[in-house]
Amino acid sequence: MKSFASSLLSLWKQLGINQRVSLVVAALAVTGALAAVVLWSRQPDFQLLYGRLSEKDAAQIISSLQSQNIPHKIANGGATVYVPADQVYRLRMELASKGVPNGDGVGFEIFDKGQFGLSDFVQRTNYLRALQGELGRTISQLDGVRSARVMIVQPENRLLLTEQGVKPTASVFVELAGGRLETEAVNSIRHLVANAVQGLQPDQVAVVDQKGRVLSEDLRQDPMLSTASSQMRYRQQIEDYLAHKVETMLTPVVGIGNAVVRVSAEIETEATTMTQEKFDPDGQVVRSQTSTDDISNSSEQRSGGVVGVTSNTPDKAGAAGDANRPTNITETNRKNRTTTYEINRQITNTTRQPGSLKNVTASVFVAMRASAPAAPATPPAEGAAPAAPVAQPRTPEELQALRQIVVNALGLRPAPGQSLDTLVSLQEVAFQIEPIAEKIGKIESATRVQSWIDGASRYFAVAVALGVLFVFWRMLGKQKPESVPVELLSASPRDAQRQLQSNGTLTPELLNELIRQKPVNIGTALKDWVAVKKA
Repeated sequence: MKSFASSLLSLWKQLGINQRVSLVVAALAVTGALAAVVLWSRQPDFQLLYGRLSEKDAAQIISSLQSQNIPHKIANGGATVYVPADQVYRLRMELASKGVPNGDGVGFEIFDKGQFGLSDFVQRTNYLRALQGELGRTISQLDGVRSARVMIVQPENRLLLTEQGVKPTASVFVELAGGRLETEAVNSIRHLVANAVQGLQPDQVAVVDQKGRVLSEDLRQDPMLSTASSQMRYRQQIEDYLAHKVETMLTPVVGIGNAVVRVSAEIETEATTMTQEKFDPDGQVVRSQTSTDDISNSSEQRSGGVVGVTSNTPDKAGAAGDANRPTNITETNRKNRTTTYEINRQITNTTRQPGSLKNVTASVFVAMRASAPAAPATPPAEGAAPAAPVAQPRTPEELQALRQIVVNALGLRPAPGQSLDTLVSLQEVAFQIEPIAEKIGKIESATRVQSWIDGASRYFAVAVALGVLFVFWRMLGKQKPESVPVELLSASPRDAQRQLQSNGTLTPELLNELIRQKPVNIGTALKDWVAVKKA
């Protein structure tokens, strides 16, 4: 250790002033770099505390962190706050107890304060503001939504209603993080707002993004299909549903990604009403019955005079004979019955709304089965790529069975004498799909490289510092002191120098003169003098 220190000291004495300054600057640079690396390695691991914050919430959170002297970082223009990883959950619980973050708008915390003396209009307005704020906060939690604002319009609650047709409506403005919001998310936003407001229907909720696109336009249902856009949208929904239904049936049979299904549906776009009236004579029933009875009786009566002369005269006798003839009186009895029958009548009113399916056809592409390749005669070389699988076509019976599966999934009923080929076109082709082995190899390679990068990033700074120190040490070891010639500024020192080179005698006067003229050269001068003396 002493020899090493003495060698360094002797080396330091042999260096010139410029070399010493360079060595000091380099040592300071290396020391500063090492100190920076140590400080950087000792910094805490920051993790996300909150993201997508509003300016008000971010200010409250940062103020709370500064009051507790907790280190933090701010990103995304103040909308994202990072804190040490070991304090994330504790800070979240503390901030939640304080009601931070509040989110955009005002929520139901507006009613935490006293509301004494406020009018009914102000109370209803505050409730509407709180409802809009709570809905906006809830919608902001969806994936892909950065922020949201909700505007609700409700009819006034009046004692005398003048406009019965006024219904509540709502508008939702969403700021997306990127891309386009999925249809399911838009539909969930509509139903979320509609279920939170009394009397509001999902079709009365409009959803708009920051690019001015009406996201809810594709979800509006037109029961009468009165416009061409609604008809095309309804047809697309039916075709997508049927195609997905068939693909889910074929996937377990042919494998994932080995079937492509497209369905064409013809829908009824006109509303029709049909009234049918049918009479059934065999189903008659007695409606009413009337009976009438008439009775008729018949009787005989005789009329005659006193027996005497008058009655025995011829003329008188004829008259008397007419008078004595009997008289018939007839009484008739009649029965009359009237029966009314009701014929069975059936009236059917049939109303067909637009949207019913008139005809459905499907086109299906199925990939050929991949079988294992035949074993080679010679074993493959080590490290060689495996042989690609061989495509094997299916038999006609198998294709017919797949076609029958599609027909049953779509619910098609072929007419008598109609073949299944006219309803479902099924073809077997070779798909251009990347082999699974290559995909797995790429994924493993990417994972391996990423793990190497993660491991190297941890020790990169330390390795760089050690490399700089090693290079500096090598340069310092190769550095040799340079000889500096003695320069004399007056005539007397030149004579002294010639005298020194001629006889090698160095007098005190000559040495003082050299020191006075240029103190830097005294070391080189003494070295040259020693060399001359040895020679």
